[in-house]
Amino acid sequence: MTKSFPGCARLVLATSILAATLGASFGVAAEDAPPKEIRIVTEGGFVPWNYTKPDGTLAGFEIDLANDLCNRMKVKCTFAAQSFDSMISALNAGKFDAIINDMAITPKRELVIDFSIPYAALCYTFGTLKGGDLAAKLPADDRKISLMDEALSTKALDEVKIALSGKTVGTLSSGTSVEFASHYLKGVSVRQYKSPEARDLDMLAGRVDAVIGAKDSLLGTAAKPGNEGMVLAGPCFHGGVVGKGAGIGLRKGDTQLKAMFDKAIKEARADGTIKRLSEQTFHMDVTPID
Repeated sequence: MTKSFPGCARLVLATSILAATLGASFGVAAEDAPPKEIRIVTEGGFVPWNYTKPDGTLAGFEIDLANDLCNRMKVKCTFAAQSFDSMISALNAGKFDAIINDMAITPKRELVIDFSIPYAALCYTFGTLKGGDLAAKLPADDRKISLMDEALSTKALDEVKIALSGKTVGTLSSGTSVEFASHYLKGVSVRQYKSPEARDLDMLAGRVDAVIGAKDSLLGTAAKPGNEGMVLAGPCFHGGVVGKGAGIGLRKGDTQLKAMFDKAIKEARADGTIKRLSEQTFHMDVTPID
């Protein structure tokens, strides 16, 4: 006959429950532990925000800023370059953890991914040839005009459309600039490009009359050797489809990583790091203002 040992049974049961509880606790702790490595994707060809040097390494404002943020978060960050139009799908597929690529925080993108708080303010303006008729019709204007101010923006955009009548404007095919043109410059001829280099070369060669882009980016492009023939034109528009600024793209629900990036960006904004890095890159301060 097999004897039963109630006391032993109770001990075994209690031990099993304790082990399961501890296992669950350790599982929660493991899930809550901050990441040791963050895989960042960027285009590697959007000068001067990010670009690939001859030795294959990545450089630019966003690479310098990302390294600073990663140091603040005390994590290892790795970088990979990929075409802009496939970044969001790659992020959501788990290939990368974050997108840092001058990506505007727009309502359309917020439907499919989350964003950090902005690390750069964005406003869109025009670049054209120095001494050309468009530069005379649409001189550089330091005004920043909110596209949410319907009366003011409509008046300014009407002036822009009159100046661009009969002209061709270059935009990036996967960027916010093409949405800007389709929303606010109806009737203006638009030519789309896969890269800013191809867009700007066509403008400098006279194959398009103007280009649309973020003011800081166009200033950086105009400052490059060989691009002395490029000048800015017109006011700078923000809000609307231009979005709330450039933010770090993250997967939906990745709240811990968002909190980490938000904290690091706030620190970099507060201590002047973003101001310093952007002024040496773009010759203007792109620090967002809340």
